[in-house]
Amino acid sequence: MEFWGNLLQFLDTEMTTPAAYGWFHLLFWVLSVGAGILLCILHRNAGEKRVRRVVFWVAFAVFVLEIYKQINFTFSYTDGVITADYEWYAFPWQFCSMPMYVGLLTGFFRKGKIHDALCAFLATFAMFAGLCVMIYPNDVFISTIGINIQTMICHGSMLTVGIYLWYTGYVKAEHKTILRAVPVFAAAVLVAVILNEVAYVTGLLETDTFNMFFVSPHCDPSLPVYSLVQGSVPYPWCLLIYIAGFSAAAYVILLAVMGIRALVGKIRKN
Repeated sequence: MEFWGNLLQFLDTEMTTPAAYGWFHLLFWVLSVGAGILLCILHRNAGEKRVRRVVFWVAFAVFVLEIYKQINFTFSYTDGVITADYEWYAFPWQFCSMPMYVGLLTGFFRKGKIHDALCAFLATFAMFAGLCVMIYPNDVFISTIGINIQTMICHGSMLTVGIYLWYTGYVKAEHKTILRAVPVFAAAVLVAVILNEVAYVTGLLETDTFNMFFVSPHCDPSLPVYSLVQGSVPYPWCLLIYIAGFSAAAYVILLAVMGIRALVGKIRKN
């Protein structure tokens, strides 16, 4: 019992809350982009099997860190006693949780429509989500060092995998790619809607915060931009706007990659 209590205390070690673009934040920018570049150099001509392994094991590492996060948020050790109190707001079904699940799923589907859709999601939606947090991390940093490391690896890995998938050409830089990715995102939003309704019906919201994807009509609006729509537009339309908005953002990632590819091609010709 003492061993587990000491382990929980170690995982809960505190640090000064990192500042945006401070040394801690910039360190993980370098590590995330550097890991992506290193993978590109080592796996320049990677085949399907190798790419699937890389994506799967990155997702698995994030999954292990998510388990640590859930343990850290749930258990505490005080005066020789371990207590548990699950923090429902941290339930792992948010937009930024999806790359973990999607990455693991890629390992179970061979090259085909489903596999391509999952990888397209990782290269567009997931890369956008990772960029957002890596550019503006203020809302994810806390005073627990383990959680800060977990969140930076989680979001930084979205950049790493995105860079890798685009560079190797495993995900095609073509307009059809976004059409493959949108159904994956829409399915994840649908599950979030169902979970939010279950939380409302069961009375969970009376004592805890539970707002997956921040789209619950039973919670106060908190997501930037979307909060302007929620409450003023019928809920089904809110969801369509939500999906369309994030799809447009993911499409911008695709267009940026297509633009970079075109620019590099012109430079090489000259």
